[in-house]
Amino acid sequence: MTLSPVGRDLDRVDARPKVTGRARYAADYQARGKAYGYLVQATIGKGTVRAMDTTAAAKAPGVVAVYTPFNPLKLYAPAGGPIVENYAPLQDTRVRYRGQIIGLVIAETFEQARYAAGLVTATYDAQEPRTSLSAESPGTTAPPSDRGGPARSTVLASGVDSIEDALRSSDVTVSTTVTQPAQSHAAMEPHAALAIWHEGHLTIHTGTQAPLIHAQSIAARIGVEPDRVRVVNPYVGGGFGSKAPTWSEPVLAAAAARELKRPVKLVLTREQVFVLTGHRSALTQRVRLGASADGTLKVVAHESDAEDPAVSAWPMLPAQGTSTLLYKTENLAIDQRLVELDVPPVCAMRGPGESPGAFAVETAMDELADKLGMDPLELRRKNYAVTVPGTGLRWSGKHLDECYRVGAERFGWSRRNARPRSHREGDWLIGMGMATAIYGGGRIPAQARVGFEADGTATVGTATADLGTGARTVIAVTAADALGIPLQRVTADLGDSALPPGAMAAGSLATASSVPAVQAAARAAVTALIDQAVGNERSPFHGLDKNDVTYSDGRISGGGRSVTFRRLLQTIGLPRVQATAASSAPPPPDQYALNSFGAHFCEVKVHRLTGEPRVTRFTTVIDAGRIMSARTTRSQISGAVIFGIGHALLEANPMEESGRFAAGNLADYLVPVNADIPDLDVHYLDRPDPVVSELGARGLGELPSVGAAAAIGNAVHNATGIRVRDLPITLDKLLG
Repeated sequence: MTLSPVGRDLDRVDARPKVTGRARYAADYQARGKAYGYLVQATIGKGTVRAMDTTAAAKAPGVVAVYTPFNPLKLYAPAGGPIVENYAPLQDTRVRYRGQIIGLVIAETFEQARYAAGLVTATYDAQEPRTSLSAESPGTTAPPSDRGGPARSTVLASGVDSIEDALRSSDVTVSTTVTQPAQSHAAMEPHAALAIWHEGHLTIHTGTQAPLIHAQSIAARIGVEPDRVRVVNPYVGGGFGSKAPTWSEPVLAAAAARELKRPVKLVLTREQVFVLTGHRSALTQRVRLGASADGTLKVVAHESDAEDPAVSAWPMLPAQGTSTLLYKTENLAIDQRLVELDVPPVCAMRGPGESPGAFAVETAMDELADKLGMDPLELRRKNYAVTVPGTGLRWSGKHLDECYRVGAERFGWSRRNARPRSHREGDWLIGMGMATAIYGGGRIPAQARVGFEADGTATVGTATADLGTGARTVIAVTAADALGIPLQRVTADLGDSALPPGAMAAGSLATASSVPAVQAAARAAVTALIDQAVGNERSPFHGLDKNDVTYSDGRISGGGRSVTFRRLLQTIGLPRVQATAASSAPPPPDQYALNSFGAHFCEVKVHRLTGEPRVTRFTTVIDAGRIMSARTTRSQISGAVIFGIGHALLEANPMEESGRFAAGNLADYLVPVNADIPDLDVHYLDRPDPVVSELGARGLGELPSVGAAAAIGNAVHNATGIRVRDLPITLDKLLG
């Protein structure tokens, strides 16, 4: 019997090609005769392009073509949806934000295209852009329900007329307002596309989190049938949400390649990535809590104001995935507003609404614990929600209480001194903080294909993407387990829209959705193999009843005989037997709530003279159902915690009045480096969730980023007595 690889600490199946450089990313692909594109961007924040002078650019060395709104490529606006832009570049002269694409130069080399793009000049009729949340009246617009709602909801206990009345009747209340500027994804791989047309069909190499959706979107935007576009991206160098939408670079590359009848490569510069491919919205939030004197929560009210760019439709809704779920309360209200602004597009960013939402509510919970004179962990335990507040809906699996217990023991939470500034080591003030993590744990429909090969290996394919998360390993592990063969004999194919429709690698859905699809495809492949075994005249099992033939651990048995599938396929002369199948329907949302959970415990030190904050210890315990791969799970937890450290201490991309990002490059936008990160103690419970799927795996890639920033902020307060409510927590805010 082959030992199942599920949950074991094994090397990633794609480790060697990545380490040796054989793994090819979007910009690594080549094509004979390709030309290069470079974008021209608007230098005003709002207005109209009156004219553009492209004469010098067109005469520059190597230039093939210059496209502008006055000489456009024909494109179509996106059909709609919650995560896409609402316009097509170069189709009109309107400037919606600073940095918007207003031109495309095609040349024989990248350098020639870049040089020529610098020769293009534009004159504008400029208007004053709206760039700040604080400059607008709160709640200029609210998102309708089809943009991710409900944006507003209220649940009141019997006899309570309003949230305000519930707060007034509470023994203890807190009101916490927190803010954060825009944040940027800063993925390692820049956005790029290589478009190649052949006999009316487009193959495009471009990084994406959803190959099939990407192909369909590109087809719609260039005006061709979906089956004429194939997206290929077996490796993606990070995305964090920025590669979920279809932005303009693959669309422009495809349209230009069609027009010029030659391949076109378009690679965005870092500065262009920061502007053109989404960011996490700037955000203001207020959380009000009311409790009885013993710490029982009576009221949770969570309000927010976020960016609503004129060009995009993705809504920042930080309360609905946090405050509506985390704690038991009789009175609950959320009010999530969007403010119309003339800024670059927003989109989901790892733990999109949940990470900032958790910073707000988990900071407020820490403040409430202080006011009550209660341990923050005990306050959370006292208000532990067994069912979803206001609904009575039970979770498919929830072991957050165990995360609290295990995390507190591993971290040594009992040694925490509740009095701020009470623990010093030389000139360093030491503090501890904790917070809760929550994220969606559901799945979506998906398909996969599994094949037996005549060389004794197996293949598994599905059109999802691996952003570096380990999806390829998880899918191979699932197939190896289902077929009962060693992991080394399984090849996983991902990142190709021509594969069976897979799960979008977003919303922590890929693992939970792909695993049952692969299992279904493996069962279907076994059935197809047995059909060949009994139906092929050259088979040693020919003529047997298929109910008397079995498959186990790579072997076909029946009628007193047993052979490997390799021997069977070679005997009957088939190169492979394969089958495609879909996963069963996800559990209905009205039966169970599907979430993953976690608990963070953090220690920080703050220099009493300089205010420098440092994270010195961090423990995270995760409840995300069955763990499919120990190594990739640890990597995902660690990476998400590091995301949270950046969220708390470093990451900020403020918007200038002109509409320009103040930190729109990797020199000015600060992300954590090795020196910022202590040894991380990460642990997972590995408690399968049978409601989600047979193996019981839920998503976890984004979960540990939720609440991590709050744990750090709470630890900073415990160390210094200073409560920082405006992220990031920089040393200037800790002086005094």
